[in-house]
This record gives sequence, structure tokens and C-alpha cells, in this order.
Amino acid sequence: MTTTKKLNIAVIFGGRSGEHEVSLMSARSVLAALDPSKYTVTQIGITHEGKMLTGEDVIGAFESGKMNDLDRVIVPSEPSRSALYGLRSTKIGEKFETLTTIDVYFPVLHGTFGEDGTIQGLFELADAAYVGAGVLGSSVGMDKGVFKDVMRANNIPIVESIIVLRSQIEKDINAVIEQAEKVSAYPIFIKPANLGSSVGVTKCRTRGDLGEGLMEAALYDRRVLVERGVANPREIEVSVLGNDEPKASVPGEVLPSREFYSYESKYVDGTSGLLIPAPLPEETAARIQELAVRAFKAIDCAGMARVDFFLDKDSGEIQLNELNTIPGFTGISMYPKLWQASGMSYPQLAERLIELAMERKAERDRTSHTFRRRA
Repeated sequence: MTTTKKLNIAVIFGGRSGEHEVSLMSARSVLAALDPSKYTVTQIGITHEGKMLTGEDVIGAFESGKMNDLDRVIVPSEPSRSALYGLRSTKIGEKFETLTTIDVYFPVLHGTFGEDGTIQGLFELADAAYVGAGVLGSSVGMDKGVFKDVMRANNIPIVESIIVLRSQIEKDINAVIEQAEKVSAYPIFIKPANLGSSVGVTKCRTRGDLGEGLMEAALYDRRVLVERGVANPREIEVSVLGNDEPKASVPGEVLPSREFYSYESKYVDGTSGLLIPAPLPEETAARIQELAVRAFKAIDCAGMARVDFFLDKDSGEIQLNELNTIPGFTGISMYPKLWQASGMSYPQLAERLIELAMERKAERDRTSHTFRRRA
């Protein structure tokens, strides 16, 4: 009887982000989905201060805030050291010890320092296999301003918007308000350019709202997105899965219980409704799926993404809103639910993401990093 070697998977969660708590919720669902007969799982939690910790039931320790019994750990950036190292205190100082080899890193880190290409850069330096987009896809997908510029360059319809800087807001907020009001009539949405889960997002109906929204968003990022509020939208989302040949799930529709699909309705009270599949004409659904895959390819995304759209109830116009390279994985999150509706269970989805990570690593290994002069 032949046996297949179990893969060592490191699931990383928490992080230095306003989405830290969301990451913990997503990570618990991912951990529950990983088949213990196929994977040996190491849990790595990153604190708000950026310390990496491991040990027994890391997710439980992070949720309870009782992390004193966890051990410091690092992911070395040297390709020759494909292992996880623990930091031990000795009589002569701190010492690194090998804990375990890691076959695939599975980051479940939403927002800053997790979804923006930074930790992906560490994995690239370490020559490690990891789930999700690379440095380029992560950083472009994360920055709403740059992402929209790339969409415009690829003739993918998006909502009108501009980027303003925190320094501009602090220097002359009235001038920024006047600039923002030129984008569109109210309502106007204000968002941190590099954050998700609706953290720091404000729907502004007056000048007073706009000033408050700009200050709120500037707490979370130095770049702030000012975006036209779509007057009468349906919110349609599509999950994408794959590397070079990605596929789109059936579309789903969000029925917000509040002014918009807020942090509270997504993760706290779970009051927003989800229609899966979305009640759409076949040609509209196909168009949204096509645009989702085009956006995924345009930023060189990999592994997974959730792509969000506005569908105007009056005109039927489709506009892409944003793309999330590490979408929510909680029990009420759209990304896994859309794949379940498309015939792929949560455990199958997790397994496929790990396979895609290894495929991507194999493709990277084909790239030469040594120049050979032609004879």
C-alpha cells in the first residue's frame, strides 16, 4: 500500500492591520477546513505589533488575548533555509532553533502587511510556496487608486474616482473637499486606498460628512480614495480561482442591511442577506464573470480573488468596484459560499488553493536568475 506524504502547511493570521480581528475569524474557518489526514498544520499568529508567535492552539490564544505561553518564530528570508525557526532565550542570549520545514504558507492576512505584497515579498525571498497572489498582484489589488488606473488602461468599466493624500487633507481640508465635490454629486464614498472589510469607509451626503470621512480614512492610510456613489446599485460579487487560466464562480448578490455593506454587517451582526446565485439574466451573469477574470489577469493575480461589481438597477450598467486578493473566509463570507454554490466544498477549495500555490512555485522555479551570455 502506498501512502502520500502529508504536507506541512503554515496558516498565518492576525497581523498589523485594522482587519486583524477579521483575519482571526477567517483563519478559524480555514483551519477547520484543512484535512488532517493530508496536512500537518502549524499555526502562526502575528500580533498587532508584528511579532510572529506559534505553539498550541494559537488561534484560541489570539482570540482570548492570552498569548504569554506562545513562542516567538520567524520565517527566514534565505532560500537555503526552508524551515520555520523558533526564537529561544539562553544564558548567552537569544538563539534560533529549527522547528519544522514548511511546504506551503497559507496567509489569511487581510489588509496592510498581509494582502499588500509585503509578506509575499518575504515568501519570494525565502523561495517558498504560498497561497494567493504574488507581490505585484497583491500590491496592485490592494491599492484602490492604482487598481482603478489599471482597470481604465484595460477598458474595464469602473466608478469615477480620484486619490488624495493625507498630507493634503491635513494642510487644507477645504481645498480637498472642493476637489472631491468635483468627482460627482452626493453621495460620495471616502475609503482608505489600502484597506478592506469596509474599515474606514464613509458614505457622505453632505460637506460635513465629507470632512469627517476624509479625516476618518486618513487614520488608516496616507492615500485616500474619493469615489462617486452609485445612485441605485445592486452589489454583485464573483469568486475567481486559478493561476494562468482562472475560472469564475456563479455570481452572488449582497443585500446590505445598512447604508452600504459595512464592517458590522459583514462580520459583527451578519445581517446582510446573500442571494446565491444572484438573480441575473444569463448574459449579464456571463459578462460579470468575464470582467472578473479579465481584472484578475490584468493585475497578474494568482490563486484566488473576490471581484465586486455595481449593477445599476435603472440602466443595467455594470461597473467593477474592487478586487480582493485575500477575501474573507469566515462562515458567512461570500468567497467560499460562491464556490460551494458552484460545486466546490470548503475543504476542496482549501485543497485547490494549496495545489495552486505549489503549481505557482514550480513555475517560478523554471525562471533563471543567472545571466548566461550567448556564444
